[in-house]
Amino acid sequence: MNRISKAFEGKKAFIAFITGGDPDIETTEKLVIAMVESGVDIIEIGIPFSDPMAEGIVIQGADERALANGCTVDKLFQMVKKLRERVNIPLLFMTYVNPIFVYGKQRFMEKCASSGIDGIIVPDLPFEEKEELADECIKHGICQISMIAPTSQERIEMIAKDADGFLYCVSSLGVTGVRSQIDAGVAEMITKVKKVSKIPCAVGFGISTPMQARDMAAISDGIIIGSAIVKLVEKFGNKSIEPVKQFVNIIKNAIN
Repeated sequence: MNRISKAFEGKKAFIAFITGGDPDIETTEKLVIAMVESGVDIIEIGIPFSDPMAEGIVIQGADERALANGCTVDKLFQMVKKLRERVNIPLLFMTYVNPIFVYGKQRFMEKCASSGIDGIIVPDLPFEEKEELADECIKHGICQISMIAPTSQERIEMIAKDADGFLYCVSSLGVTGVRSQIDAGVAEMITKVKKVSKIPCAVGFGISTPMQARDMAAISDGIIIGSAIVKLVEKFGNKSIEPVKQFVNIIKNAIN
């Protein structure tokens, strides 16, 4: 059983997102360790990019800060390798096609494997084009996480049958960000998945409160929270470790 499958075993998984290098690499490293200690089951590390088309204003701002502070893909690989001495939960990269191809997809996947990355999420790579990365992912043992959204409709079952690791269920249309309401169609989307696959379904985009986390965990196998955590990092900077730990503890208690 790989690390990702294990993260969903016997519990609702809490998947947390942070932007790598915001406010700096050292703080990102401390945040990962702190969130693991507080019970997060999987961590997505966003590779900062100048044109993050799936991200709302909060994560766009984090990307800009990280890039301005000199964050690079190589620095994130070094950080992950260092983290692997202390962290055993799944670590994923959330990135876009452009940074992977600029880096070189073979070299990128080799570095993912050697540093300890378990999987990648690439929001701007449609399911129909996943073969662009599939060979290198398989060769290096990197899980390529697929996404479905309310607009996927007839494609949901097709994507679910071919999904690896877990299925990222986008809760609502639009970009990432905190929302006051989550789309009511999420449960229907997950029901369609479960008809054809046993793949775990984790719901993301918009979850920011304990009540939302609890409600989404009740209909899925896990929840994903990003913007609410990134907002705390934006507010507290390199002093964000404790506020993030407190938030993670509250969410973890809510979904359990």
